[in-house]
Amino acid sequence: MSAIRPVLVVAGVGNGSGTGAATARLFSKAGYRVALIARNADELKKTAEAINQSGGEAAAFPVPSYGYKDVTNVFSTIKSHNWPSPQKAEVRVALWNAAHGVWKNFLDVTQEDIEASVQDNIVGAFAFSHEVIFLFKDNEIDELGRRGTLLFTGATASIRGNVVTSAFAAGKHGVRALSQSLAKEFGKQNIHLATAIIDGGILTDRSLSRRTGDAKTEFEKNEDIRLSADSIAQSYLYLTNQDRSAWSWEIDLRPAHEKW
Repeated sequence: MSAIRPVLVVAGVGNGSGTGAATARLFSKAGYRVALIARNADELKKTAEAINQSGGEAAAFPVPSYGYKDVTNVFSTIKSHNWPSPQKAEVRVALWNAAHGVWKNFLDVTQEDIEASVQDNIVGAFAFSHEVIFLFKDNEIDELGRRGTLLFTGATASIRGNVVTSAFAAGKHGVRALSQSLAKEFGKQNIHLATAIIDGGILTDRSLSRRTGDAKTEFEKNEDIRLSADSIAQSYLYLTNQDRSAWSWEIDLRPAHEKW
């Protein structure tokens, strides 16, 4: 496989301060090319450029939505992309990190809320998985016994609902069920599926902007009370590097002082 350079595909990159971008940066340092999918074309371009300026190979593939056709169509562009270095590009890892959050009391949830949650949390994940697994099936089994690794970013709402998470939890439960179903179907074909339950707040530009005063300072500085996107990325690299004799399907990640 010396003439092949692996590709990581990440869907859900945001403004570059969260889990998707952190995973892209880490995998780039590990030798992967990185294909970035997100809706905000300007922020996506900035994230790709930053990786390229650090010596990696990243390309931005903006989408108008995480609807089924938009997700499947972008893979045609990814497959035909001309990477700068000469090695053959082979998608070996993919991360579905996109989501749509709804935090409302049940009687305030609208049809639009439900449809957005289903599209971004379930429909998009189905389309993404469909395209990725087709690519994996063409890969040779590598030295760790896998054709590829498909990762999903989960949440506390993936495993339990709460008073304001009916729409969000329904979507995240759906993604978890998809991941488990695919793991049972495609593990026999040496395709690794894994989900990470993110049980706690992640330090990002957005999460920090929602806090003020001492609470903001505490959330930024105290690693006991929140997750780091870079640390989540390390867990994703760990999952990717597991050999076939000891695969994880699901892990949960939380800060040391998280109440659970």
